[in-house]
Amino acid sequence: MPIQTSTLHIPTEDGRADAFAAFPDTGGRHPGVLMYPDGFGIRPVLREMAAELAGHGYYVLVPNPFYRHGPTPVVDLPAYIGGEERSAVLARLMPLIQAHTAERTLRDADAFLRFLTARPEVAAGPVAVTGYCFGGLLATRTAEAHPDRVAALAAFHAPVGADGPDALAGITAQVHFGHAESDLTPDSLRELNEALDTAGVDHTSEIYPGTVHGFTMSDTDAFDPAGLKLHWDRLLPLLGRTLEGS
Repeated sequence: MPIQTSTLHIPTEDGRADAFAAFPDTGGRHPGVLMYPDGFGIRPVLREMAAELAGHGYYVLVPNPFYRHGPTPVVDLPAYIGGEERSAVLARLMPLIQAHTAERTLRDADAFLRFLTARPEVAAGPVAVTGYCFGGLLATRTAEAHPDRVAALAAFHAPVGADGPDALAGITAQVHFGHAESDLTPDSLRELNEALDTAGVDHTSEIYPGTVHGFTMSDTDAFDPAGLKLHWDRLLPLLGRTLEGS
């Protein structure tokens, strides 16, 4: 399927967030997906993943969550984020991540969803949110705050339980959480899944075998091809179930 891409700017309460969009170049309207990047931000691998998802018939919007600190790239990134360079990049990014409070997330989420659903290429109806690492937490907060707008939530190698079990109670979307083996113990996974059950969340939540934090990102030394494939195997059916007919 031919894909069209564009760079956009989203008006928010605190300025304008630059964003990347990918969508089928076939005319018509398509279900919307808000994709939050990991802490390294928008870069070629995220554009490739957004384009791959768009190839399955979705309008995918990838915002820069750190726009308050500047446009993409907010910090200089090497082509391959590994070893000592990874540590140096993370040291520059951590103050930005720590400054991105839940309050900021919710202000931005409202602006991002409003912008996404107003695009002429996006079909009417609910959307999906997905995210990676830090972006998975932003996706979870977005779904919890906007149950009327979000039909599906997917997060990968993400600290989805960071806000505590009560924060999961407002989620009405169908959920998939794909965890890195290095991020959760079986006991921690059981506690998270019990919290989701208690909250009545329709979910799947599993540890991807043999993976470490960041396993979906092919430009890092955490990349695991089998983990990335499993991510698509879980994400695409979720979107098909929840956004079909949007």
